[in-house]
Amino acid sequence: MRPPTELRTARLILRPWRQTDREPFAALNADARVMQYFPAPLSRAESDAGAARIAAHFEANGFGFWAAEVLGGTPFIGFIGLSVPAFAAHFTPCTEIGWRLAHHAWGLGYATEGARAVVRFAFETLGREEIVAMTAPANQRSRRVMEKLGMRRDPADDFDHPRIPEGHPLRRTVLYRLRP
Repeated sequence: MRPPTELRTARLILRPWRQTDREPFAALNADARVMQYFPAPLSRAESDAGAARIAAHFEANGFGFWAAEVLGGTPFIGFIGLSVPAFAAHFTPCTEIGWRLAHHAWGLGYATEGARAVVRFAFETLGREEIVAMTAPANQRSRRVMEKLGMRRDPADDFDHPRIPEGHPLRRTVLYRLRP
C-alpha cells in the first residue's frame, strides 16, 4: 500500500513540499526564537540543504516531514512529520516524530493537532510499534506537545546527542516514547 501524499486535520494540511516553501522555511530556520534549542540558526544554504534532505527522506522512505499549511490560511507554517534518524544511539534504529513551526504559528495548537495525525499514520498506515521524540531538556513547549500525544519519558533513556559537540549546552537530550 502506497502511503498518502498528504494528511489532513480540522485546520491543517500536511503535504508534500513545494519550491515556494523554501523561502518561508529559510526564514523560520533563521529565527533565533525558533532555533533556540538547536546549535545555531541556519543560513539560507543550510536551510535549502535541510529541505533537500527532507525530500530525499520522502523518496527513500515514503514518509518524512510534511510541509504544514493552515487550511484557508498561511500556505507554509513549518513542518510536522516522521524521520528515521541517521545517527546511532541506544534506541536506534527508530522512527522519530518531529515538528518545527514558524514563531507566528506557536501557541495555536497546530503542532499537537498535526502530530496527532502523524501518530495515527505511523501506527495505522506504517505499522510502527513505537515512535520516539527528542529535544533539549529546557524545551518545555515541545515537551508539552510530546506529553499531550501521550508520549512518556524515562530519564534512563536520556542521552548525549551525537550530532551536537561535546561540551555544548544542548548536547544532553531527553527522549520520549509512544507505543500504540
